[in-house]
Amino acid sequence: MPSYRRILRQPGALRFSSAALIARFPMSMLGISLILTVEAVYGSYSAAGAVSAAFVVASAIGSPLLARQVDARGQAAVMRPALAVSASALAALIGCLSARAPLPAVLALAAVAGAFTGSMGSLARSRWTVVLSTPQDLHTAFSLEAALDEVAFVIGPPLATALSTAPALPTASGVIACALLQTGGGAWLLSQRATEPPAHPRPRRGRGKDREGDGAPSGAGAPRTPVLRHGAVLAVITVFMLTGGLFGANDVAAVAVAKELGHPSAAGVVLAAWSVGSLSAALAFGARAWGWPLWKQLLAGVTGLAVGCSALPLMPGLVSIAVVMALTGMAIAPTVTIGNNIVQVTVAPSQLTEGLAWIGTALNMGVSLGSLVAGQAIDRTGSHGGYLLVAGFAWMGVLATIVGLPTLRSAKARTDLENPA
Repeated sequence: MPSYRRILRQPGALRFSSAALIARFPMSMLGISLILTVEAVYGSYSAAGAVSAAFVVASAIGSPLLARQVDARGQAAVMRPALAVSASALAALIGCLSARAPLPAVLALAAVAGAFTGSMGSLARSRWTVVLSTPQDLHTAFSLEAALDEVAFVIGPPLATALSTAPALPTASGVIACALLQTGGGAWLLSQRATEPPAHPRPRRGRGKDREGDGAPSGAGAPRTPVLRHGAVLAVITVFMLTGGLFGANDVAAVAVAKELGHPSAAGVVLAAWSVGSLSAALAFGARAWGWPLWKQLLAGVTGLAVGCSALPLMPGLVSIAVVMALTGMAIAPTVTIGNNIVQVTVAPSQLTEGLAWIGTALNMGVSLGSLVAGQAIDRTGSHGGYLLVAGFAWMGVLATIVGLPTLRSAKARTDLENPA
């Protein structure tokens, strides 16, 4: 497509986007690799879930904190030592699993690895703002990154499952692969200094105004209002936490319904349909300009998700569920892209990486919550209750968007992204 060819021809763009794709594969692989490995070693799904949750929660907390330091000091200066800590923790974790060490040690190492892993997608999206200048090109670039997220989620879980369950390979092979991909892809990305966004050292507090200026709109030259004090950012975070909740609930419900219908191995195929729909929509969405303001696009995206999710409890079999998930999935990547665009035009350039990282944090926290609540619902009412919960999270996301419209409208009124050229 011409739009994608244009942005990928920018100097360094293809290299840093490719490196970030490799480095982000662990986000879709490490959770399931830990579950499979820990369960095989300790014989307990409770232990496996605890270790996976320790990694996910620590990552959700650590990513925006690291991103804030990245904005202030630069990507390489912060993420090189952070990835070294994460890789060391993963190596020690692999050693503990091989030696069947006490579970608290495994939990602690998983938390350390997660806290320092960072958000590779945020690093890549920040770099696009350096190499591109027009709102439409940034829209295309963010759509591309959403599509690459889906590539990781289509390929990553089956690959992790195959590595972790292959009889000829060590039990921790999936975790080992994640460590190599994260370290290798991260090192390649951070070595590309030409496209690295400039650091924005934080001004000292005092009686004077912020050195970036005072009274400007929340874009270039804005005062450094804390990211979480922007109403539009808080609205997006709330919506995406609920969206993550439906993702997490859907993962558990898909496993449950496949088992109930006698085809437990089909759960991966059903979930892949979700990501395939999202991937195809991401590429189509980013290939053209859309005349609607971003707040309308966000409302349309979450509403489309809710309508599709409402059909899932009514589906009689795995094929119909997969078809509905593929169609519903077409709303995922565009909605995520719009959320990233809203954050990008709301926060100051010196806060962009942190702002984008909060989106991933919101999604991850929502996934954890959704998985937990769905597991309890399915234990009581079966997969039907799980899918009702999926629809409930989706409609709560619509409600949160409507409640947040006043701040979302005001944020967009200050940008030229409402009517992209």
